[in-house]
Amino acid sequence: MSETTDKKAVDMRSMLELLKTIPGQYLETDELVDPNAELSGVYRHVGAGGTVMRPTQIGPMMVFNNVKGHEDARVAIGVLASRERVAHMLGVDSDKLGFLLKDAVHNAIAPVVVPQSQALCQEVVHRAEDPGFDIRKLLPAPTNTPEDAGPYVTMGMCYASDPEDGISDVTIHRLCLQSKDEISMYFVPGARHLGVFREKAEAAGKPLPISISIGVDPAIEIAACFEPPTTPLGFNELSIAGAIRNQAVELVECLTIGEKAIANAEYVIEGELIPNVRVEEDQNTGTGKAMPEFPGYTGGADPSLPLIKVKAITHRINPIMQTVIGPSEEHVNMAGIPTEASILSMVETAMPGRLLNVYSHSAGGGKYMAVMQFKKTIPSDEGRQRQAALLAFSAFSELKHVILVDEDVDPFDSNDVLWAMNTRYQGDIDTVFIPGVRCHPLDPSQSPEFNPALRDKGMSCKTIFDCTVPFNLKDKFQRSQFLEVDPSRWAPSMFEAK
Repeated sequence: MSETTDKKAVDMRSMLELLKTIPGQYLETDELVDPNAELSGVYRHVGAGGTVMRPTQIGPMMVFNNVKGHEDARVAIGVLASRERVAHMLGVDSDKLGFLLKDAVHNAIAPVVVPQSQALCQEVVHRAEDPGFDIRKLLPAPTNTPEDAGPYVTMGMCYASDPEDGISDVTIHRLCLQSKDEISMYFVPGARHLGVFREKAEAAGKPLPISISIGVDPAIEIAACFEPPTTPLGFNELSIAGAIRNQAVELVECLTIGEKAIANAEYVIEGELIPNVRVEEDQNTGTGKAMPEFPGYTGGADPSLPLIKVKAITHRINPIMQTVIGPSEEHVNMAGIPTEASILSMVETAMPGRLLNVYSHSAGGGKYMAVMQFKKTIPSDEGRQRQAALLAFSAFSELKHVILVDEDVDPFDSNDVLWAMNTRYQGDIDTVFIPGVRCHPLDPSQSPEFNPALRDKGMSCKTIFDCTVPFNLKDKFQRSQFLEVDPSRWAPSMFEAK
């Protein structure tokens, strides 16, 4: 671990100051950039990675200091678009991130409420009744491509509470700026607790207060991506972020709605989800497109989305808008590391000591593919690796493919994983198909048009690729053993800092 990883960022700005001290992790520019497609077009080449159309790469995050139409704001992108960078910010080695989050779930620290006088997010206040109020002018929200339905808030921590019992939750949603005071909100069917809250409020004919905090601690951004069964209804994921930092997340009462927001956010949008009102996502463009999503394809515009009526926008002085390219490595890390933690927890409970690590692979956007490193120590462990894969599907319902590898294969090295597939896998005996299972609607292959055997969009054939050596043959699959040396003696510039 580098010597900088013992520092922990506690808000957006301390996070950026930390990254400035680490070579190759931070880049800023004063060159004028248009938030309409140009900003994301630039970052695609600099460091987007993930499932973004090639050419792209893993590179530094960027801050754009000169954003067209927004003189007093900056835009940060790619903050989480490197697993190494996330590890620096959370204070662990990159291959231990899943374990950090697994432990945080079991040691949750509930958020606390601070006085409004201490809330950095309320340094500047814009109310909807103010003359000239227009969220499109106040928020430098970019579009990813020229086809997007509009400017999107892509890194907003959406916080709301159950109207019946008051339990609260935080999640990240697709939020499109539709007018001077309206934002459409996309819900994956059945996948988010805020959807339950909204449905309850709508059934009662009441609006649901909601805050959207933008530009926060990366621990919050990653913790917000946990899903059931690891975090069931009633489990506030902000408590996981508190455990990661060993410090409670600070909330503050909003100014215009009966809800709380993250006190040190760069921006907060205060609003209400209006009951029984729906809008076409692309009503302003007519492109039929929404924005690029994590599988690498642009999602279709939804014809009927719930609507947020904005009551106020508050922000820090000289605020920093944080954004993300939908299919980038940022999504891989935000979705994938909590997935790793969920799988590690469930398998460890069922069969302790056998699952050594998990990687939610970049090629699956952090959701569709997991590589599981499994150790067989006794004859009866044979077959348990496949049971572990079945548990992984239970731990994360949107998982589509599991690749099983032995303890001598690095799950984070795709070449090593493919080597195992080429030398330890036979398709006819080592492939397990689980057809007709609910998965995720944003995969275009998960539809009856692609596979007539599927009954509905969002269903899939989940598959296990068992690339582990049968226990009784392990002695015949020993990798070549090299002499152990300290390479820093011969190549100090490469190894001395590690």
